[in-house]
Amino acid sequence: MVILAVVVGLFVVLEIGLRSLFGFGNPLIYIGDEQIGYLLAPNQRTRRFGNRIEINEHSMRGSPIKKTLSPSQLRVLLLGDSIANGGWWTDQVNTISSLMMSSLASSINSNYQEIEVLNASANSWGPRNELAYLEKFSNFNAQVIVLLINTDDLFATAPTSLPIGRDRNYPESKPVLALVEVWQRYIVKQKPIPEMKAVHNESGDRVGINLEAIGKIQALTRQTNSQFLLVMTPLLREVGEPGPRDYEIKARQRLSEFSKAQQINYIDFLPIFNSTTNPQSLFHDHIHLNLQGNKFVSEVMERSLLEVLGN
Repeated sequence: MVILAVVVGLFVVLEIGLRSLFGFGNPLIYIGDEQIGYLLAPNQRTRRFGNRIEINEHSMRGSPIKKTLSPSQLRVLLLGDSIANGGWWTDQVNTISSLMMSSLASSINSNYQEIEVLNASANSWGPRNELAYLEKFSNFNAQVIVLLINTDDLFATAPTSLPIGRDRNYPESKPVLALVEVWQRYIVKQKPIPEMKAVHNESGDRVGINLEAIGKIQALTRQTNSQFLLVMTPLLREVGEPGPRDYEIKARQRLSEFSKAQQINYIDFLPIFNSTTNPQSLFHDHIHLNLQGNKFVSEVMERSLLEVLGN
C-alpha cells in the first residue's frame, strides 16, 4: 500500500508539473478544411513552455476581432506559416504581428486611432493555403494585406488535411493526460503517412503554381482596394556563404521578376540579413526566427507599411 501510494503520488506530481510548467496535455488542435487543407481550431488558449498562445474565432493567432471596422481604425492582415505564427516558442506579445501592432500605434499618423494587425497563419502553410484562407474568410476589411513567406514556400505542395490526427504535430483532439502527450510526442516513433508520398511528389512547375497563388492573393487585395506587401525570409543556411542552392537562386530570381512584372511591393530579407552583424543570432532554428529576429523583421516591415500607407 505504501509503494502504491508513492507511485500514485509521483504520478500526480509529474502530471501536474508537466501541465503547469510546460503546458503538456493542452496542445493546440487542428481541423481539416477541403480548400485550406487544415487550420488551427478556433477559440483556443494554452501556454506552452511558459509562452501564451491564443487562437481567435477565425483560427488566427490573436484576440477576438470586431466584425465592423471604424473609419479611424487601421487593420493589417498578416498571412503566413509558422514564421508568422510564432509557434510554441513565441509568447503572444512577441509574435511579428503583435510587435508590429505595438510599434505602428506610435508611428502612424493621427488619421488612425486604433491599430490592428491580424495574424492568419499555421505551421507549414504555403501560398495556396493562404490564398484558400483569404478566399474563405475574406480580408476582414483590412487596408493592407501582408504575405510573409520563406524560401521553402516557393516549393510548397498543394493543401491537404492528411496530417490532421495522424501527425503528432497536428493533433485533432487533446490527450487524456499530459504524460500521454509526452509519450506520443517524444517516445513513440512517428508513423509515416503513406498518402503523403503522392503529395510530396507533386509534379509540374511547383514554383510557378505558387507564384500564381501569390498573384491571385494580390488580385483579391486589388478587388477591395487594399494594399499588398510580399515579404520573404531566408533559411539559416542561405545566410552568408555559400548562400542559396542553385535551384533556390533560380526560384528567387523568378519571384523577383514576377514581383516587378506584377508591381508587387516586395521585401527580400536575404540581402538585408547578410548586411547585418551576426545575422545567425536572429534565428531560433534553421528556419524560424527568435524574438530578436521577430523584432528586426517587424521593424523593416513597419517601415514599408508606412511607405505604402503614405505616412
